[in-house]
Amino acid sequence: MRDDPEVIALVVAARNGDSGAWNALVERYAPLMWSTCRAYRLDAADAEDVGQTVWLKLIEHLPDIRTPAALPGWILTATRRECLRVLRIARRIRPDETVGDLAEPDDRVDLDERLLAGERNIAMRAAFGQLPPRCQHLLSLLMQDPPASYSVVSSRLGIPTGSIGPNRARCLDRLRHCPALAAFIDDASDTTGGGESREQRNLA
Repeated sequence: MRDDPEVIALVVAARNGDSGAWNALVERYAPLMWSTCRAYRLDAADAEDVGQTVWLKLIEHLPDIRTPAALPGWILTATRRECLRVLRIARRIRPDETVGDLAEPDDRVDLDERLLAGERNIAMRAAFGQLPPRCQHLLSLLMQDPPASYSVVSSRLGIPTGSIGPNRARCLDRLRHCPALAAFIDDASDTTGGGESREQRNLA
């Protein structure tokens, strides 16, 4: 994991009692925690209990985390352990099952891939938030499931249907070049040896 200057600043500020920095850390890493709870098939109430416990533990251990880049790994490990504890309490584990059997959730996602995916999602949300409101609205409509039709987009945004495609392309180009995504796009390009990155393909 990279030493993100923003994370370093948030961790240092949270250690010093800055409630705003703490709230920002919670917002940043909550999706990683909830996705882990879902992987262990916890219901909403149990996931909420896990979240509260992990955040309380982090408050206690935040002064001990010397490397901010290790924070997402700490959160992931603590969440997985708490999920197993909740499952035991609920007697959802058969007597012959061991911690080793359940150490990996059903999707078997590699630890590094899960952390990187979490960081990419954080970067994507940050980059999306840096777009002009008009681009955010346009892309939100086109990314709905199912996507809004061009006639609906035209009506809601007050633009001709023929300009939707070019506007979409310009908005996606701005998204690709947001600083929050630059490191991930560069890393992907280095890995593939040039050409279009996976992030770029996903945004197309």
